[in-house]
Amino acid sequence: MATVTFVDETTSGLRWDAWRLPVDEERLTLRELIRRRVLQEAAEHNARRLEVFHGLVQPTEAERTLNGYRLRAPDHAIDPERQFLSAVEAFGRNGFLVLVGDRQVEELDAELDLRTDTEVCFLKLVPLVGG
Repeated sequence: MATVTFVDETTSGLRWDAWRLPVDEERLTLRELIRRRVLQEAAEHNARRLEVFHGLVQPTEAERTLNGYRLRAPDHAIDPERQFLSAVEAFGRNGFLVLVGDRQVEELDAELDLRTDTEVCFLKLVPLVGG
């Protein structure tokens, strides 16, 4: 069993605490790894029903805040499938880059070799002001 460490960073230099996800397989596609990450984020958020969501992509029913995304829905629930589709779309339009170890993964269907200490960095691209 491998443990994948997820790290979120922005091009402006912000870095969030890493968190780990156990993975039974030694190889997964990037698409599947994103799916598992997003499903885990949604499950953890929905169990607590907090007003602010900390995740890979912004839910459609939320506004960006300094520390995450403030949900507008009264029950503060996250739809995991919708979040996954949003994440795939964001990757496709270069909303974030994915680095596994020291290499950038450019295709969702690329297979990743996962080891016990694999670090996956999601580098969220910050749009330039006025550009």
